[in-house]
Amino acid sequence: MAITRLTDIITVFDSKWIYGDTKFGYDGEVNQDHDTKYPLMLINPPDSIMPVIYDGREEYSFEINFYNLYSQSAQSVVTLQKRWDNLQDLANEWLDMVLKNYQDVTVEVYLNDESIEIERVKEVANDRLVQIKLTFTMSGFTKCFRPVSNYPSDYSELKLWYSADSKVTFDIPSKKVSLWDNRDSFPRNLVQATSANQPLWYGYDGGGDKAYVDFNTPTSGDLKLMTSNANLPITGEDFTMFIVAQMSQKVPIGTNQATLFYYTNNFNNEKIKIGYRNSNTGADTNKYFFTLESSVAPSGQSINLISSGAVAPSVGKDAIICVRVKKVSDTQSSAYLSIHETGLDIEYNLENQTFRQPANYDNFKFTLGNEESPSAAKAANAQIQEYIAYNNFLETTQKDDIVGYLRTKYNI
Repeated sequence: MAITRLTDIITVFDSKWIYGDTKFGYDGEVNQDHDTKYPLMLINPPDSIMPVIYDGREEYSFEINFYNLYSQSAQSVVTLQKRWDNLQDLANEWLDMVLKNYQDVTVEVYLNDESIEIERVKEVANDRLVQIKLTFTMSGFTKCFRPVSNYPSDYSELKLWYSADSKVTFDIPSKKVSLWDNRDSFPRNLVQATSANQPLWYGYDGGGDKAYVDFNTPTSGDLKLMTSNANLPITGEDFTMFIVAQMSQKVPIGTNQATLFYYTNNFNNEKIKIGYRNSNTGADTNKYFFTLESSVAPSGQSINLISSGAVAPSVGKDAIICVRVKKVSDTQSSAYLSIHETGLDIEYNLENQTFRQPANYDNFKFTLGNEESPSAAKAANAQIQEYIAYNNFLETTQKDDIVGYLRTKYNI
């Protein structure tokens, strides 16, 4: 059953009114800028109730106002009742087209019985207008209040969960973030004490109009990154990570890598890197990438997964990036990089590779937004909305549950 929220319904309302302008707002805002194309449909923000919460229905009480001009010159040739009738004809046709849109039985939106009222008004707002006021109640499936949703905390070994909509400490005037708390109870926070290196927090305008932490680096002297206050809590060979991010600017031409997540063992060549990369072939060769390196004998081992074909990050495009690593044997591992964008789900994998895992990845701290020793060439230049990490390998069905949660939350 499709979930139909207020935004979805208003989008349908707007698309079916093809006769003039539409506006979602209040009566006093009608033609306040004197640039309206009539006939005008004004959708007032509705009241709503959830009569039976386990049915998942939300009943919206809509008041829709339809306006058309009724100028002095028109009065001699058009009667007032005729102008009202014509406007009501348009309103009826519009409502019929809206209801036809919801004939699909998988989308539960319908008009409640005996809920339509019509009122006729003349000379309102900032113009000489005739007005039809249409009120009705429409039921839509919005959310069944049973504990059936999947959340990251539903699965074991969740260690890190940072979401920009919660537990972010920032300076209100400057928006600079100094602390980003872990939503999970595990004691790991992200910190940045240096003001020039603090990313910025915004409470809206991210994917799904949700909050985000902005790691965009405007100058080479203001590299944005946050570092954990303790070591990465990956205590075995297997792990799973999710990042919800949006590229703010392309990676420059060259071998540069824009780093969303970074971990390294300073005593050995052990690394985990997730982000964007470019090559020497041109400005449009940006790719998603995941790199895993190990110093366990035989040394020099690495796994590199890079998106290909049309799966390239674009400025302003939200994406869910998931990496999963699984030990197969003492000398073999499998790694998976999956990219989830609007209308896209694709996975790149290297299975049963000759790659001997280190015993753990909890020897050093980790960073978001740049590498441990930051540089402009490694700056993420991205908006990060969520980062999630598990101390184990999530199977495909479990991974898909988390991706589904993130898709819904950020409208991806």
